[in-house]
Amino acid sequence: MPHLLRLRTVKSAIGLPRRGDPGNKRRHDTLPCRMNPVAWLVSFLLPACGYTGAQGLPTPPVMDIAKIERPTSPNTALAAPTGFTPSPDIVTTVYNVSADKLFTAVLAVAADQPRTYQAATYPAQLQAHYVARSALFNFPDLVTVQVRAGTPDSSNLILWSRSVYGHSDLGVNRQRVQDWLAALQSKLSSTAAR
Repeated sequence: MPHLLRLRTVKSAIGLPRRGDPGNKRRHDTLPCRMNPVAWLVSFLLPACGYTGAQGLPTPPVMDIAKIERPTSPNTALAAPTGFTPSPDIVTTVYNVSADKLFTAVLAVAADQPRTYQAATYPAQLQAHYVARSALFNFPDLVTVQVRAGTPDSSNLILWSRSVYGHSDLGVNRQRVQDWLAALQSKLSSTAAR
């Protein structure tokens, strides 16, 4: 009998459905995430992989986006306007919407991303922080969004995605930034067409 109790405890710890459990059918942003057994094992070496959502990492404070210090490792991606320091990997355009509208649109884009969880939002500073997790190993990546006002009807965007663990990310952060920017452009185009 003790081995059955132990099995139930392990199943609960790694998020496997038990008898009578409806399974893990859920929207990624409404119910707790179920961790796969591989991520649970990885968490013995990389602790933040053992948590779901934005848990397991400290809540990010407001960041002075002008003081980004990029590591020498190739596991980050930065999208920013021309002239931004440090030099961005992807140059963002000037958006012909107010800073508040751009910030709202970016928050909506982030909410639609798979395995992406809000860690902190600072509306007064037009800044938000997210944790994006990989599907298999549950690796956490950090994503920071900063909107800056230009004129009353224009604004720009800084989007910085970086890995918590590892030296290389195999291009995952750059792809994420490109995906978010494409989704944002689509969202702004559909809003303007209305």
